[in-house]
Amino acid sequence: MDGVMHIVSMMSAPWCGWTMLVLLLFAVLAEVTQPGVITQTLSSLTARTDRTYKDSPTTFMGQLCISLFRIGTPAVALCLCFLPAQHASFVAFWAVCGVILAVLLVKMLCNVLLDYTFSFTRRFGDPYEHYGNIATLSTAVLYPALLVLLRIPDQQIAQWTVGIIALLFLCLWLYRAARTFVVSLSAILYLLLYILTLEVLPMVACIYCSAKLIMIL
Repeated sequence: MDGVMHIVSMMSAPWCGWTMLVLLLFAVLAEVTQPGVITQTLSSLTARTDRTYKDSPTTFMGQLCISLFRIGTPAVALCLCFLPAQHASFVAFWAVCGVILAVLLVKMLCNVLLDYTFSFTRRFGDPYEHYGNIATLSTAVLYPALLVLLRIPDQQIAQWTVGIIALLFLCLWLYRAARTFVVSLSAILYLLLYILTLEVLPMVACIYCSAKLIMIL
């Protein structure tokens, strides 16, 4: 077997398979402890009435597991896009998780500041309820895509696939929010400004910082 050529992929790293398995367990546990947190995301987004999985009882364990799933899966995707398969490092994965968590915390603080200053919740309450659903749906789509991409030793394919999923996430949330604000031009402008400053900019910052951090590690 020494003379046999092996395809080098990130899945070759022992930690990667276990990490994907743990993320799957987080998703299953979230659905079990809070039914509908994943399975009802698509139906809640396409429904004519503003119903979300929050109609079901919210549990701490369900929210914790889905949050870990939504942090860990994009972290694997960023490692796949920027980390050379020959140097796949578990430390780099944890570092990217830290970057994603830091970006989410900064966004939360900015939302709190906007809410305190401009009554943000009253103006964007309905669309923001669907934000979690869209993020969960995007992560649920990204996860099976990663299972395939992890075995393909071509980072460009992974980068294009992850980029398309991220773009669809932004477009889907913009569409869902526009359904609420289509009658008000000023509100649409507020929404576009919000997306550019608290969605696009943090996403670009997260990708840039993760790529730089991976290169250092």
